[in-house]
Amino acid sequence: MSETTNAAEVAAPHRYTAALAADIEARWQDFWEAEGTYEAPNPKGDLAGDPTAVARPKKFIMDMFPYPSGAGLHVGHPLGFIATDVYARYQRMTGHNVLHTLGFDAFGLPAEQYAVQTGTHPRVSTEANIVNMRRQLRQLGLGHDPRRSIETIDPAYYKWTQWIFLQIFNSWYDPEADAARPIDTLVAQFEASTRPTPDGRPWAELSPIERANVLGEYRLAYASDAPVNWCPGLGTVLANEEVTADGRSERGNYPVFKAKLRQWNMRITAYADRLLKDLDQLDWPEAIKLQQRNWIGRSEGARVDFPVGDEKITVFTTRQDTLFGATYMVLAPEHPLIAGADNGTGSIVPDAWPEGTHDVWTGGHATPAEAVAAYRKQAASKSDVERQAEAKDKTGVFTGVYATNPVSGEQVPVFIADYVLMGYGTGAIMAVPAHDTRDFAFARAFELPMRCVVEPSDGRDTDPSTWDDAFASYDAKIVNSSGGTISLDGLGVTEAKAKITEWLAAQGIGEGTVNFRLRDWLFSRQRYWGEPFPIVYDEDGVAHALPESMLPLELPEVEDYSPRTFDADDADTQPETPLSRNEDWVNVELDLGDGVKRYRRETNTMPNWAGSCWYEMRYLDPSNPDKLVDPDVEQYWMGPREGQPHGGVDLYVGGAEHAVLHLLYARFWSKVLFDLGHVSSAEPFHKLYNQGMIQAYVYRDARGIAVPAAEVEEHEGGVFYYEGGKVSRLLGKMGKSLKNAVTPDEICAEYGADTLRLYEMAMGPLDVSRPWDTRAVVGQYRLLQRLWRNVVDEASGEVTVVDTEPDEAALRALHKAIDGVTQDMANLRFNTAIAKVTELNNHLTKTGGPIPRTVAEQLVLLIAPLAPHIAEELWRKLGHTGTVVHADFPVADPAYVVDETVTCVVQIKGKVKARLEVAPSISEADLEATALAEPAVVAALNGAGIRKVIVRAPKLVNIVPA
Repeated sequence: MSETTNAAEVAAPHRYTAALAADIEARWQDFWEAEGTYEAPNPKGDLAGDPTAVARPKKFIMDMFPYPSGAGLHVGHPLGFIATDVYARYQRMTGHNVLHTLGFDAFGLPAEQYAVQTGTHPRVSTEANIVNMRRQLRQLGLGHDPRRSIETIDPAYYKWTQWIFLQIFNSWYDPEADAARPIDTLVAQFEASTRPTPDGRPWAELSPIERANVLGEYRLAYASDAPVNWCPGLGTVLANEEVTADGRSERGNYPVFKAKLRQWNMRITAYADRLLKDLDQLDWPEAIKLQQRNWIGRSEGARVDFPVGDEKITVFTTRQDTLFGATYMVLAPEHPLIAGADNGTGSIVPDAWPEGTHDVWTGGHATPAEAVAAYRKQAASKSDVERQAEAKDKTGVFTGVYATNPVSGEQVPVFIADYVLMGYGTGAIMAVPAHDTRDFAFARAFELPMRCVVEPSDGRDTDPSTWDDAFASYDAKIVNSSGGTISLDGLGVTEAKAKITEWLAAQGIGEGTVNFRLRDWLFSRQRYWGEPFPIVYDEDGVAHALPESMLPLELPEVEDYSPRTFDADDADTQPETPLSRNEDWVNVELDLGDGVKRYRRETNTMPNWAGSCWYEMRYLDPSNPDKLVDPDVEQYWMGPREGQPHGGVDLYVGGAEHAVLHLLYARFWSKVLFDLGHVSSAEPFHKLYNQGMIQAYVYRDARGIAVPAAEVEEHEGGVFYYEGGKVSRLLGKMGKSLKNAVTPDEICAEYGADTLRLYEMAMGPLDVSRPWDTRAVVGQYRLLQRLWRNVVDEASGEVTVVDTEPDEAALRALHKAIDGVTQDMANLRFNTAIAKVTELNNHLTKTGGPIPRTVAEQLVLLIAPLAPHIAEELWRKLGHTGTVVHADFPVADPAYVVDETVTCVVQIKGKVKARLEVAPSISEADLEATALAEPAVVAALNGAGIRKVIVRAPKLVNIVPA
């Protein structure tokens, strides 16, 4: 401490300093905790409380789940947490019963990887991380209801995650009801023969295995052998959304391959239409809605059957009007007609090439089987994203068979190529190369015929062999499309689609249908640190749900937490899960209602998304041992109401990076629970707000290695040095690995939590990314010091306000600030709210005298949501015994909000000749008369006549001389 600083503190012992802030903040945090200040009462149950509070309008405000990282928080993490806290505090002060809490999404790969490296059980490290994060969050003064906080790793919590899985497993989607229904209702239909079994036999004649297989085709949670994204480097499979655009794992950046494994899936595709339609009723950013719409990918078209011997290939197309132009077909390499046999060939692949097969079609292989097997292996090394990328060279191979075009009767060759995916449509396409760019490129590469069936409107002729690319248009006439009993010639695209669709249905070879890009959700992970599936298998491999009485099924202790990983480039590997090595846990004897039998447990675990699919519901009723959530409690906090037809959380704040994964999954689970009658809200989150990111400068040396930002020196000309060497600077993310993280602990120690809160909210609009600058934090620190001095004498510690009426200037400044801050708070514009509070505080500082008590009190209330600790301290010093948290937010007096006068500009020939101070409510006639009588205007006109006077009351008069 310098001598100057020491002398200042001696002269002003009650000055607002970091030390005083620390004392104030710790005391009020203890007070809030002891008094239960932030406890939000429920209408009933264990958390029922003050009925007058429940009678107020409610607000349910949420942050996206944080993961308890071992590195703790840096200053970028709490941006959204502080914002929701400010908003929640404002809502409490405006008469709302506010539910605001925070839990931890604590299952997942980082803790498991740490356990593998250190031998520490994931629960031990995760719980230690949670303790540290709770400390850091408490230090920020966040007003969370601590009774409602949850952790996904708590067996009392994941009991209900497992219970929800069983609700989904024991349900099917009834298209007639357009909703999920219990699987028993489907069984009843089979038993009553109102729904036929797949092969027509009575339900009673099917074996238990056959019945299980039939129901598996309907269940919303089902196990299947399907192509998956296999990542040998991680030892687990990944959902499509967890694979990057270049075909690598989002976590770890390992190669991802296609493999066929038996995995659990969620039939989210059954809800595609509802997930799409209900977006319209949500108050979400349009960019997020667009991402979900694109991901769901609804398209209308037709299914068409192409005969192949005794088999048929079914395609989905949105351009059924171009059927006469289909000159070949392409199957995905994983198509069941190709991948049915162990040797890589299936039922339609012949033993030899048919006569006249082009050399370019065979890939240099002696037989179709060899060609298909080799190409399938090549395709397995690519991700779906890589396969869909626009590559210059198209690859594929002829299968050796021809299909029949159902409208023209022509024989068309059938290829396999990696640009067709099994996961979209039917895994097969009819190729119309004249009118599709990718098909055009493929046809050129393999010397395939093209036929123009959509009349070009760009001047080219109708011979595709002369074209440089395909011609695609929805606004053209159909040509060359007549044969048999159908002709589309001369029709527009829309008319042709309708006609051919009707014809296909009449012939029994197709029908109009809707397709979606959305795929079923891969729900299995080959990890240890996740929720165990409440599923066991009998000796025949039939899956059985555990009864609710056996939940939670807890994770067993294991010695080795790591899944078996492999060489990252070795696609010919299979997963081995950590749980599979625990034989005593895997093999059990249970009585599931028909006597004690031996079963084998599922050894995969649920993905890390499971716990966050429904956590908003558990916040409502966290200690209920008997129900997921009490229906009355759920209805109160999340039920439908005016403006929120599907219900949901009133405000949900988090990063835009969760646009598809978490948000789509949570919407799906909510809809299933709604259909089954467990909740009244069909959507989890009514209003979504995406906060921006706090960025920081990353400094790298000549090797490209990040160096500690705190040790970099800036020299003249903006040149940066670290340990004598020049380094580069680039704005990017903040993080431990980038050596540029600033912790909230550091800022709180130097300035106090209220200063940190103000700075993060003042940096810019909440939804915009902004750079962190520690040097700028002091500006908000000085605002709080000025606020303190306006109420408290720094020498004596006594309150300096006076019990006198404020003058008109003070009242106008006060009520304008109240009006502006109120609007800003309601619309999450916290940066401009702080600017208005600062302006008012500066106005009061400049008066030089004591501040009237009424003005001081309302100033404290204005800043209370933003800087709650200092507000509590000043509120108490001003003589109030209750907490400022539940005080009424100030209300502006309209009489003082409107300016007493406004400045009106008077122009002649566009040049300003006078400025008038006039009443805001002045009429156009009075303003015109006043302007024309103004001496400066009279002199400027110098007797000239007036052709026109344009009046825009109260701010402009424009005079046009004759």
